[in-house]
Amino acid sequence: MTTTETETEDIVAVASSAGIFSTLVAAVKAADLVETLQGSGPFTVFAPNDEAFAKLPEDTVTDLLKPENKEKLISILTYHVVAGKVMAADIETMQAKTVNGQELDIKVTHGDVTVNHSNVIRADVAACNGVIHVIDCVLLPK
Repeated sequence: MTTTETETEDIVAVASSAGIFSTLVAAVKAADLVETLQGSGPFTVFAPNDEAFAKLPEDTVTDLLKPENKEKLISILTYHVVAGKVMAADIETMQAKTVNGQELDIKVTHGDVTVNHSNVIRADVAACNGVIHVIDCVLLPK
């Protein structure tokens, strides 16, 4: 997936076509956040891939996708989103306020980026309304 392929698609379209975010896309739909993430943004999304969701305890995702857990799901998903478009070259060790209001602990060590205790395993997946950085764990708000 190159920048030219994705710069005309929004974050949801890019995530849907990437083939590694099926759980995340299902969660975004269950939380009714599709329109938000298709908005003008810009957004920086620290996006857990399917392997990251698979690390959660059994049945966690199934439970989160239930209508009665929608508010909790929204809180978790918006904890992965920061307002603005922050490319990898601009990331520095800092606290970043998320859309859900809590902060992420972002650290850069020898060129490697961690968000809380999750590793950024692929950076700068471009979208017309922001950028996706792929992470290897689901971030849980306090």
